[in-house]
Amino acid sequence: MTNSDYRPPRWLRNAHVQSVLGSSPMRRHHGERSLASLGAISTDHIIDAGDGVRLQGVHSVLPDTQPHGLVLLLHGWEGSVDSSYMRLTAVELLRSGFEVFRLNFRDHGNTHHLNEGLFHSNRIDEVVRAAAEVARRYPDRPMAVAGYSLGGNFALRLALRAPTAGLQLAHVAAVCPVLDPARTMDQMEQGLPVYLWYFERKWRGSLARKRELFPHTHAFDDDVLGLRMRPLTQWMVERHTDFGTLERYFDGYSIADDRLAGLQVPASILMAEDDPVIPVDGFRVLRLPSSARLEISPWGGHCGFLESAKLDGFAERWITRRLVEALV
Repeated sequence: MTNSDYRPPRWLRNAHVQSVLGSSPMRRHHGERSLASLGAISTDHIIDAGDGVRLQGVHSVLPDTQPHGLVLLLHGWEGSVDSSYMRLTAVELLRSGFEVFRLNFRDHGNTHHLNEGLFHSNRIDEVVRAAAEVARRYPDRPMAVAGYSLGGNFALRLALRAPTAGLQLAHVAAVCPVLDPARTMDQMEQGLPVYLWYFERKWRGSLARKRELFPHTHAFDDDVLGLRMRPLTQWMVERHTDFGTLERYFDGYSIADDRLAGLQVPASILMAEDDPVIPVDGFRVLRLPSSARLEISPWGGHCGFLESAKLDGFAERWITRRLVEALV
């Protein structure tokens, strides 16, 4: 299975239809029903991510099976372990004989109470430590990681750090990963307003929840919550990180150009030519090692890759096939 196998019907060859339907309530219900009907045993976990940080995740396995391996799944910004693509990817992986651990980033899902500090995209250290803890809890089987959008960015950075962290990863798969955050910001500001509105709305809700839980630490007013994406990000960077400027913050989690050249974990990357959120041209100049494979589809939107009116997705099957090839 390669990107050339993805040939959606004509009515699904619009990037905005793909992107909007991909995160629609209909698809969330589809993911919820599909995972529930599988009969998997799912267990909630609180993971010690070091330095007092706690992250939450869900482990799923089919009963009476001996898994081929363990797959750590990472969601996109303002998604969660319950996002449709996370559940539907878990379904495909479970059916193919894997066990799955879906990890919530800090302040995602219903986890704002676990940590006082705000989430930001350079908090890779706690994700590396959380991955190592998940591997420790489920030893004696190969481990892989897969992620979507910002989760794909985290997955690739996790793979870059895995050797020095003593974490053995068999493969990393990323769908529409954020490469250059500065260019992604530009793309959202210049593109269809619905994407900027969507992420602003979700982030404002997350920040309001954090203020409610920790009013002394997060005593910002509603004027802050009313800021648009760029000034709100700059406000967060200046007050809640050590980067000082927006440019240094974006550079801190960029994986563009040659930053993946030293990747030692075999990698698969799936990107859509028509992604309305992440510019595709950055992928064409990536320097990747010979063990990495980049596939660019003409269609798919941003993490959509829907195949039919049933809202099943090619990306979930693609991740599963790549990990079957790597681990089975």
